[in-house]
Amino acid sequence: MIKPIALLGEYTPTFPPHAATNAAIEHSRNLSGVDINAAWVSTEDIDPTLFEQYSGLWVAPGSPYKNMELTLWAIRYARENNIPCLGTCGGFQHMVIEYARNVLGFNNAQHAEYDPYASRLFISQLACSLAGREMQLNFVPESQIAAIYGGLSANEHYYCNFGVNPECIDELKRGPLHISGSDAEGEIRVIEYPDHPFFIGTLFVPQTRSTPEQPHPLVTAFLDAVSAHAG
Repeated sequence: MIKPIALLGEYTPTFPPHAATNAAIEHSRNLSGVDINAAWVSTEDIDPTLFEQYSGLWVAPGSPYKNMELTLWAIRYARENNIPCLGTCGGFQHMVIEYARNVLGFNNAQHAEYDPYASRLFISQLACSLAGREMQLNFVPESQIAAIYGGLSANEHYYCNFGVNPECIDELKRGPLHISGSDAEGEIRVIEYPDHPFFIGTLFVPQTRSTPEQPHPLVTAFLDAVSAHAG
């Protein structure tokens, strides 16, 4: 039996993206027939045994998290050890911070939700909130995200007020990270790490568009990657 997926975040049953996360996993499980369960793990409860207990990592919406540093440790471990990792909304934001610190070498890379006056903000408050909005996305041809969607565009929902700081885009483009999805204005909305079985972050919240009749392809692809990795 495959070990469960760890849903990192401070679970709040009344928060729509959290309820949607649980539902989307169930939708994709029913579609694929993959026997994968999921369990919420508070970021303050992350410890070195995390990946002995879980076979994949979904860094969920709902930041700020109780423990940012432990969250970044878990993301780094998944990235460096080829463990499937999906980050949505706040998860995407923390994947950017982890990459900036541990791959690009910006040890002081910070998130404005934790420290708005930090000298190196890779994640800053958006000029216009995306919470509650639906927007069209464009995907880079031959990217992993385009292959998952089976096309080069999609409409998705957002719940966020923070995103990639425009002043840091040049730095993000200098390393191996692939920027594989953007909105109509060219703002970064999807990232993926090369030569990894599944390491994708989306600023949007795909799980909110999943239904029993049409499970979301990104969630299904994530579960398939976890199953393949565990196998």
